[in-house]
Amino acid sequence: MLGGMKIRTATAADWAAIWPFQREIVAAGETFSWPRDVSEEQARQFWMVPPPGRTVVAVDDDGTVLGTANLVANHMGPASHIASASFMVDPAHAGRGVGRALGEHIFQQARADGYRAMQFNAVVETNERAVHLWRSLGMEIVATLPEGFRHPVHGYIGLHIMYRLL
Repeated sequence: MLGGMKIRTATAADWAAIWPFQREIVAAGETFSWPRDVSEEQARQFWMVPPPGRTVVAVDDDGTVLGTANLVANHMGPASHIASASFMVDPAHAGRGVGRALGEHIFQQARADGYRAMQFNAVVETNERAVHLWRSLGMEIVATLPEGFRHPVHGYIGLHIMYRLL
């Protein structure tokens, strides 16, 4: 429990709480590289990853889902020791440390699962809160794909690839 916040494995029942804020975040088109009109079924398949992947939720004392993350192998075969993860925090609960708690949890879980490193493939450069958070947790920008993301306000902008040994 982290300051009234618990991180646990997501269940099928959690989807009803995840989808509304996930739909809002994806439809905004500012931070996620999914189709802005993703269907609920597609989103569920993308997010609720099968084992050995993991999906977790951060919940408040009353069980309210504050955010969610998933952890997967970033590559297969000889590169399967590199993990990747995705994170979404309900905008109604931003600024409460949910992203940091999810990040710390996922890094610990990845280490426990035997991964040697974490790679984030697509961190939008204008998502300054995320870039700052991941840097504060030891991630570094190893490359930026120029014009790799089409932002609805800023146009074509960079997409960071971030990395950290675990």
